[in-house]
Amino acid sequence: MTRYQQVRDELRRAPRSWLVTGAAGFIGSALVEELLSLGQRVVGLDNLSTGRARNVTEAVAAAGGSAGSFRLIEGDIRSPDDCAEACRGVDVVLHQAALGSVPRSIENPLATHLNNVDGFLNMLVAVRDAGVGRMVYASSSSVYGDHPALPKEEPAVGQPLSPYAASKAMNETYAGVFGRVYGTGTIGLRYFNVFGRRQSPDGPYAAVIPKWVGSLLAGEPCVINGDGETSRDFCYVDNVVQANLLAATVQDPEAVGRVYNVAGGERTTLNTLFRALRDGLARREPALAGAEPRYAGFRPGDVRHSLASIDRIRASLGYEPTHSVDAGLTAALDWYVADLRPAAGAAAAPHAGSVGS
Repeated sequence: MTRYQQVRDELRRAPRSWLVTGAAGFIGSALVEELLSLGQRVVGLDNLSTGRARNVTEAVAAAGGSAGSFRLIEGDIRSPDDCAEACRGVDVVLHQAALGSVPRSIENPLATHLNNVDGFLNMLVAVRDAGVGRMVYASSSSVYGDHPALPKEEPAVGQPLSPYAASKAMNETYAGVFGRVYGTGTIGLRYFNVFGRRQSPDGPYAAVIPKWVGSLLAGEPCVINGDGETSRDFCYVDNVVQANLLAATVQDPEAVGRVYNVAGGERTTLNTLFRALRDGLARREPALAGAEPRYAGFRPGDVRHSLASIDRIRASLGYEPTHSVDAGLTAALDWYVADLRPAAGAAAAPHAGSVGS
């Protein structure tokens, strides 16, 4: 039996109260779905600025007839009062709320700071004041910045290459300070290019996979920034859910107060990703078999290659990815097609999509 299966069994026997910030996002809603399926009591906090209310509705429905309970607070992590209310009576906080996207942070660094740094600090204070036992928070592979080594190992970070990366590095700094000064139990998870069901294709900052699926279904070219040999460690959302629950429940005090890579541990180029998406969709829509991408210039703030070492999270938390990139795409494509097909004919001009994390 894997450590994750043990954790799931333990939670069924002894339910806890959880807060998921960013509950209407695709990662947050996946966490809500899993927790409810395990019979947990869950509070969600989201201002619905980038998340979608229907994500929560779908997550609750997907949990089926579980014994779990759910309450959504439509609030904002930039409000200390909203954070305090959400943390009241909670055992564990899974903090996913943030303003994502490297390009958006370059265009509007102040908004990124207000959400990702001020909002994070508000959550830390609320967790401290409410006596919450554990806060697991979403960090990012972007904190590795210009450090050239592959694979990326947690102790070795470089200079941030965007305001988004700087905000996530600051989260890790503040979490460490709160652990040392106040004894707040935190664990940071550095996500590597997460994808999966309920991931939005909308807007200029959408992640690359749903954006490209939408473009292909609409008959529009997918835009690849650079030569297509930029590579990423794409990680299916179920792997991220596993990592959060393992981090939330680990008992070893040496495992707390640290950061861990969350990834699949495999590198995929954008050219390879495009072919995988095109070929997967062509099995459903044969006319897409001949689709080719369009290439554009490299994008400011992007790193060239990213690959995670997952040795630390395996050893300390018992993490073991259940989905490779191919398995994750197989699981996600049906959802993407069902979600995007009704609107595909009305798609606007193509976008490159974001490959930051």
